[in-house]
Amino acid sequence: MLFLKLFRESFLFAFDALRQNKLRTLLSLLGVTIGIFTIIAVFSAVDTLRNNLQQSVNKLGSNSIYVQKWPWIAGGDYPWWKFMQRPVPNLRDFAELQRRSQTADGISYEASVDNRTIKYGSNTINGVSIYAVTQDHDKTWNFDFSEGRYFTDMESKTGAPVANIGHDIAEALFPEGNAIGKQIKIMGRYVTVIGVFNKEGDDILGISDDKVVQIPLNFARNVIDVQNEKYNPQIVVKGKPGLSDVEVESELKGLMRNIRRLQPREDDNFALNKTTILSNQLDSLFTVVNVAGLIIGGFSVVVGGFGIANIMFVSVKERTPIIGIQKSLGAKNYFIMLQFLVEAVVLCLMGGLIGLFFVYLGTFAVKAVADLNIVLDMKNIIVGIGTSVAIGIISGIIPAYSASKLDPVEAIRSN
Repeated sequence: MLFLKLFRESFLFAFDALRQNKLRTLLSLLGVTIGIFTIIAVFSAVDTLRNNLQQSVNKLGSNSIYVQKWPWIAGGDYPWWKFMQRPVPNLRDFAELQRRSQTADGISYEASVDNRTIKYGSNTINGVSIYAVTQDHDKTWNFDFSEGRYFTDMESKTGAPVANIGHDIAEALFPEGNAIGKQIKIMGRYVTVIGVFNKEGDDILGISDDKVVQIPLNFARNVIDVQNEKYNPQIVVKGKPGLSDVEVESELKGLMRNIRRLQPREDDNFALNKTTILSNQLDSLFTVVNVAGLIIGGFSVVVGGFGIANIMFVSVKERTPIIGIQKSLGAKNYFIMLQFLVEAVVLCLMGGLIGLFFVYLGTFAVKAVADLNIVLDMKNIIVGIGTSVAIGIISGIIPAYSASKLDPVEAIRSN
């Protein structure tokens, strides 16, 4: 109770000192405010980018491996001339993987045609991507329907003229709704709409099913050469539940080398890409950005801390007679010390809260400009406020200690 009473009195002394010197208080806050704003803003920006990028990456499938010609990421010495000579995944590779794989829960062969125009009556939509996929595509890719359904096994095998379409396509072609059962024209052929995907919106990597049409691969084979490199053929393998991507990748590598009859000393002529490659690269990138933000914010906070320490020395000088009177009336050293320490902490805490307030306002500005899910979690807030308190203690401890050691007689005599 005694400590709380002393703390309350110290807080009142500190508040009164700050109130009497409004301009000085405001100028002292700037350094800490800028530093805390920078730290919290950078951490929040990194968390926001990581969260939105990870959501995009998750659409690719958390346990899916992509058998492709080109690797997603390569080292500094990128042997593009070797990759260019590789064959693209073909239907034989797909059929053999289906027959031999023991770790796959689903295997899909996919080809795509970009920037097409889709028609229904007098309505058209441009810039549509058409994906020709096999039956297991719904196992290897994450998507949901707002209405309708996915292809049946029979529709996939027979190459039925059916299609699933994205939300934007459904809105453009069927503004009154009821897309299911309607026939749209794709690449000169009519197909029946059997499903409409949920609205996803544009994500940070541009991965979205809003302007995508899915058709069975066996139907597309009547229109395009699905094994031609210009249609970006790939095989996607989704591992069984409980198996790690490492186990699935290990089996895939052995199977693909065997299917393509590669000798032990020959390099792979295929790439096995997975989402963890992107996630690890993102983590490395954001670690660097975090450190850079911490250094920049740290310099601002240190400069602000020196400013507050200087102001506290001035405050001690101004209040030296009052300190002498307090000590002559029996005030203990720790009470004098607590006054100035609390003043420094309150000053830094105010700067931190103002910095946090500006970050909070910034989140609304970013949401208004860009369609992003802003992340401002409690961890970053605690880091910012905790840094403010720490700087207050460090900046105020020496001035507070020097005030507590003043001789009361000399202090009263000082002018």
